[in-house]
Amino acid sequence: MQPPGPQQPPRPPPPPPPLYAPNNGDFTFVSSADAEDLSGSIASADVKLNLGGGNGEFIKESTATTFLRQRGYGWLLEVEDDDPEDNKPLLEELDIDLKDIYYKIRCVLMPMPSLGFNRQVVRDNPDFWGPLAVVLFFSMISLYGQFKVVSWIITIWIFGSLTIFLLARVLGGEVAYGQVLGVIGYSLLPLIVIAPVLLVVGSFDVVSTLIKLFGVFWAAYSAASLLVGEEFKTKKPLLIYPIFLLYIYFLSLYTGV
Repeated sequence: MQPPGPQQPPRPPPPPPPLYAPNNGDFTFVSSADAEDLSGSIASADVKLNLGGGNGEFIKESTATTFLRQRGYGWLLEVEDDDPEDNKPLLEELDIDLKDIYYKIRCVLMPMPSLGFNRQVVRDNPDFWGPLAVVLFFSMISLYGQFKVVSWIITIWIFGSLTIFLLARVLGGEVAYGQVLGVIGYSLLPLIVIAPVLLVVGSFDVVSTLIKLFGVFWAAYSAASLLVGEEFKTKKPLLIYPIFLLYIYFLSLYTGV
């Protein structure tokens, strides 16, 4: 008869079944021994507070706001989103390119082709603010003793350019009014350059007359070389002559003669 082996300790009784089986999304309490290998996350449910607005939002409005909305003036309370295009610099908003204006000024003051400037940019890429600034500056230096000249110079610039434009179109030229307006305005720069010289040599009639003629020829050549193209052929003098007369009239407004 063999001796009995070592007795095994009795097994613990199985845990009683849970009285409540958790559903998905509910908490389950486990012992620390069973939770060593557990991991996970808790997803928050979307909770919206609906107080009768119908859109899940709660907005506390003042009495004045409610009154405006009831009267149909709710659009006064709307706030527009910021547009990136509204934050442009002022010069860019007004379409003012200072480098372009400076280049065009150099093209007009130095009209010789040998200098290598692309002078056609004055005609092919017209702008408004550059010629306007030149005309206004010429008007300001013409203010000496004759305040009515300012409005008259601007009027002659607008309607004189219109006359040159209509004449160029009649002669078969392919030019726009904005191009003529820009070229005529920029070409006033030679008259501005000779203005301080005339103040110095004004007492010498012969020298003063020569400087005036030089300034008028300079301005007329700058404008005519840009406006009078090869399409005019033998009709060039018919357009150059009125341009020359226009700048003589501009100079007379400055000198008062």
